Amino acid sequence: MDILKDPANDRQVKTLKPPPHRPLSKNLMFPDKLKNKPDWKLLKDHLQREGRIAKEELFKLVADCNKLLKNEGNVIYLQDPLTVVGDIHGQYYDLLKLLEPKVGGNPETTKYLFLGDFVDRGSYSIEVVILLYAIKINYPNTVYFLRGNHECRQLTAFFNFKDECLYKYDQETYDMLMDSFDLFPLSCIINSKFIAIHGGISPDLKSIEDIKKLDRYHEPPRSGLFCDLLWSDPVDHDQGNLDSQWKSNEVRGCSWFFGNDASTKFLQRNSLISIIRAHEAQLDGYKMHRWNGGQDFPVVITIFSAPNYCDVYNNRGAVIKFENNTLNIQQFQYTPHPYLLPNFMDIFTWSIPFVAEKITEMLYNLIQAGDQGDDFDDVNQEDIEQFKQLTNQNKQFNKQQSGGSTGKSTEKLKNKLKFVATMMKLQKTLREESESVMKLKGACPDKRLPKGILSAGKTAITDALADFNVAKNADIVNEKMPAQAQVPQQSISIKKPSNNTTQSKKK
Repeated sequence: MDILKDPANDRQVKTLKPPPHRPLSKNLMFPDKLKNKPDWKLLKDHLQREGRIAKEELFKLVADCNKLLKNEGNVIYLQDPLTVVGDIHGQYYDLLKLLEPKVGGNPETTKYLFLGDFVDRGSYSIEVVILLYAIKINYPNTVYFLRGNHECRQLTAFFNFKDECLYKYDQETYDMLMDSFDLFPLSCIINSKFIAIHGGISPDLKSIEDIKKLDRYHEPPRSGLFCDLLWSDPVDHDQGNLDSQWKSNEVRGCSWFFGNDASTKFLQRNSLISIIRAHEAQLDGYKMHRWNGGQDFPVVITIFSAPNYCDVYNNRGAVIKFENNTLNIQQFQYTPHPYLLPNFMDIFTWSIPFVAEKITEMLYNLIQAGDQGDDFDDVNQEDIEQFKQLTNQNKQFNKQQSGGSTGKSTEKLKNKLKFVATMMKLQKTLREESESVMKLKGACPDKRLPKGILSAGKTAITDALADFNVAKNADIVNEKMPAQAQVPQQSISIKKPSNNTTQSKKK
């Protein structure tokens, strides 16, 4: 893997290794000793250094993984030991942290279940997919994927995965990956006592057999059981109370909210203990929904594995580790990653606000000169005199036309001055607060800035980000802890009492 050359010796950060010069060659990616399987360790390091693989090798990798995915049912059955992973959202460098032995576990010796949402939001979704597919091919009986709501064409086009595919590859690559996502299973039964899904349960879900009957090989619909498995949410109440078992999910724009009543009935009907799901960002990386009382086992457990989500939330990531009938929550912090310009912009597009600000500033000065006669020692005096002369002629003409009144002309000039001054302020805000603006756009579900936010300036942008800074303030205590205490655990032992009901005991 030849590194990028630096013949001019003008690389600014000498301590950082340059990215690989060329895509990883086929003979290195698929060495003979692995019998046509990808060298996932070499691939992991190559992608970590911002390397690429050729389109041909990517298509082969996905095709090989597709053969495995097609042979898996809508519902898969797993036993512990097992690590369960929530949303990753294109955060490749955090995925590398997650795969370490002290967090999720080495994939060579650890069984993994990923609950979906591999792509979108982060800038390294392609890298996430490549590495996980390579690991899946090497360990087909110990690595499993479930489909998330972002593994669909509608969301990947709305957010940034499609843009990433077009930036790094092309439309054909995007279509090929979306067809592959159509093959992902929908749920998993763990230890015959837990159901794992990406979103939640559904009014149409009476038994596990209902999931097995679904046709999963297509784009998820906007309603029905398939949709709800990917989109529904537990109600955000301490007691899990709802007026009825189900409430329309206005936050998502589809599917349902479900509470304690619906969850308990579903679990009892199917002899299950708890629902394990992802789908929602959590400050601590997880949430135990103890609607049935603080001492009983949580009815629903939410796990989220993308720390510092969108580079804004300052949340921890977490995974669930099942072992010997014990459930452990393993948390971890985010890992710094290389910076890319927002939305994969090139330098010319990114610099437009800087250029626009200077152009607007020139217009402002020109209009102001005609109205106020400011000092212009630093500009061409002949041009200014000519501009003033034309302005005076215009004033005289307006005076004659209006019978001596120049009020309308002056008002027009003031309006122009006001408009251009406003534009100056907007452009200045875009330039000086570009990072905050992009963070705010990333935090807004529809990628639109709140109305009037730019004209209000820096203070308004800071205030708009305040909701996310609450999470940051809550995490300050953790940042001050010793390094060895920054990966806390929570364990829940699962026991069967004599009365054949299920209890939980927190260690």
